[in-house]
Amino acid sequence: MIKISLLAFSFLFTMTICFSQEIKSVKIADLEKIIVESKTPLIINFWATWCMPCIEEIPYFLEEVKDNRKDSLTILLVSLDFKDAFPDGISSFVKKRKFDAPVVWLDETNADYFCPKIDAKWSGAIPATLFINNKTGYRNFFEEQISHETLKLEIKAILKKD
Repeated sequence: MIKISLLAFSFLFTMTICFSQEIKSVKIADLEKIIVESKTPLIINFWATWCMPCIEEIPYFLEEVKDNRKDSLTILLVSLDFKDAFPDGISSFVKKRKFDAPVVWLDETNADYFCPKIDAKWSGAIPATLFINNKTGYRNFFEEQISHETLKLEIKAILKKD
């Protein structure tokens, strides 16, 4: 009985950690640093809680990143929600949807300033996703919702060896 109780407690504690992450605020300079210093293939997805196409595609991203962890593929979900949603609105949304990837909130208001720092052709529309692999020099940007099939192809490309 004690083993079952400890196991149940351990499971609940682990689930609480996974689904109650702290949402941190970042500036564009922080994201630029993450991009430049990334030592593993990285997907950065820009989304918002009010963006239906964003919400539709995120589960595919989470599934594919989980399936490709052996290749060190990682993801960062960057919320572009309005300031009044930070941190509580974003946090409760992430918890409700059981997102198990790092989530940050971009504390920037001038898209004309921060968008070109991610990609010169980004107009600010979301969802938007940057795929980078500094080891191979791979970089690709999408300013649209990505289908599950397109995502699988993009992951094959980002993981391609030298």
